[in-house]
Amino acid sequence: MGRISISCLFPASWHFSLSPVVLPRFLLPSFRQLLLLGLLAGVMGLLYLLLVTGKGQYSWLREDRHLHTRLGRVPDMEATDTNNPNLNYGLVVDCGSSGSRVFVYTWPRHNGNPHELLDIKQMRDKNRKPVVMKIKPGISEYASTPDKASDYISPLLSFAAQHIPKNKHQETPLYILCTAGMRVLPESQQEALLEDLRTDIPVNFNFLFSDSHVEVISGKQEGVYAWIGINFVLGRFNHVEDEHEAVVEVQVPGSDQQETLVRKRTAGVLDMGGVSTQIAYEVPKTVSFASPQQEEIAKNLLAEFNLGCDAHRTEHVYRVYVSTFLGFGGNAARQRYEENLISTTQIRNKLLGQHQGESADSPILDPCLPADLQDEVGPQEQRVHLRGTGDFDRCRLLLQPFLNHTNDTNTSLNGVYQPPIDFTNSQFYGFSEFYYCTEDVLRMGGDYNSSKYSNAAKSYCATQWKTLKERFDRGLYASHADQHRLKYQCFKSAWMYEVLHSGFAFPAVYENLRTALLVYDKEVQWTLGAILYRTRFLPLRDIPQESLKGSHSHWHHSFSFMNNHYLFLACFLVVVLSILLYLLRLRRIHKRSTLLHSASGSVQWLEEGLGSPDLTVTL
Repeated sequence: MGRISISCLFPASWHFSLSPVVLPRFLLPSFRQLLLLGLLAGVMGLLYLLLVTGKGQYSWLREDRHLHTRLGRVPDMEATDTNNPNLNYGLVVDCGSSGSRVFVYTWPRHNGNPHELLDIKQMRDKNRKPVVMKIKPGISEYASTPDKASDYISPLLSFAAQHIPKNKHQETPLYILCTAGMRVLPESQQEALLEDLRTDIPVNFNFLFSDSHVEVISGKQEGVYAWIGINFVLGRFNHVEDEHEAVVEVQVPGSDQQETLVRKRTAGVLDMGGVSTQIAYEVPKTVSFASPQQEEIAKNLLAEFNLGCDAHRTEHVYRVYVSTFLGFGGNAARQRYEENLISTTQIRNKLLGQHQGESADSPILDPCLPADLQDEVGPQEQRVHLRGTGDFDRCRLLLQPFLNHTNDTNTSLNGVYQPPIDFTNSQFYGFSEFYYCTEDVLRMGGDYNSSKYSNAAKSYCATQWKTLKERFDRGLYASHADQHRLKYQCFKSAWMYEVLHSGFAFPAVYENLRTALLVYDKEVQWTLGAILYRTRFLPLRDIPQESLKGSHSHWHHSFSFMNNHYLFLACFLVVVLSILLYLLRLRRIHKRSTLLHSASGSVQWLEEGLGSPDLTVTL
């Protein structure tokens, strides 16, 4: 009886021979059995997709976990457990122009994963209120008596010391960061105030404090800290895979080989105060410059930093653009507008021999005030009388020259350089005046829609001032809105619109701007970003050094591979298909060997004494 010699496309040692008589039956399946095996493989693959990638009923658990994660980003509203020995503390003193505030932050021990940041939250007292204290005036008021600087700060530090366990004082970092009020002082006066703090604070307090922990920070640093704080609260630095979060491709700053990675999209920040306007956002792509001069300017506006504890890893490296525009806040812009109105009125009256605006009987018509509102502006000797016409579009047109916009490429307010924004894949939050303009009177804060906003602003501006006051008296506007808001809402609505769409060049159809006062019901201070950045190396105490030497990179790669479900499924299906093809081939070989066996029975006399040569079949 003949034998079947099977030679697959494998190494020579895999060559073997089988007899069709002893070939097990299960290796010679019928078509029905093959179909059953195929269906079984398909069902297994489907179950894999449902259970592992989370598209079936068990994905409810994943979604619940995702929801829990999102809710977990909300700052803890419970009182801080000061008896917890694993809790760490940190202090940041914000020395502003009008006063100073101390913020106390807490965080649990780091979990040892070098890919994650510290989980920092604001400390809360027994009444669940944030541990914060403010004093007045600003520290800059002591410029002439710098030896009193430490006495000025002491009440803040004593207040914080009472809330932090004594055994934790030595390991609690203290940072004293001064902003706008100190920036305007001469450098010699700044240094005298800082030196007094550096000398006296270590004597009177036992906090973790060094000379580098007290300084005057720039507007750029302050903007970066604010950007960090907001994105931290939003959970944008948590790079765990999340199908509910938008992602962006980033060209890592400082990498020689233009390394790229995909991570969660961060949020940009727009903030308009009374005096200034600020914009901050991540620049994911490497930027090019129109000229060497523009490149030099851009260096002062772009900040590149690593929030991670491992300087060799790039997952927390960010390139952020920050620019502050003094004089472009809502109140400062109105002041510039009125000064221009006064000067042009005087020049026109002098040239034409007129007396327009000098009395209420011949007022200057102002499209930026509500209809029929009477107002007076300027000093007593230059008093100009105004009457509002409430023309929103006309007001916008008159405000455009105050943006000082140029025709140069990649520029915004005042002709300042601004890197391109990918408006198709970006998100911004608008704070302060961006929120007040949309919510206080128009009652449409939240998701911004330029068309609805402009229509609402037009309607408000065109409404008679008498009617607006009646609505105000009936409590139809926000509780903190006052008559000053009613009076200048028309102007500020137009100014905000022009700054956003003409100055920063946001398209009218942009849908990813959200105006807000709070993030997750909390006011986010730049001090949160400051302590997050300045304590970024503290997790090194809780991370085994072996992890930083290489094991954590293996952890990262294996984690990514295990989460690549589709690659695993594809490999699985290829293996199943190969097995099916192999069984089909065996079945065909079995049929051939059966035919040969039958033929050998009919011509047995020819084979007697001659042997039966092997039949070689190659798969």
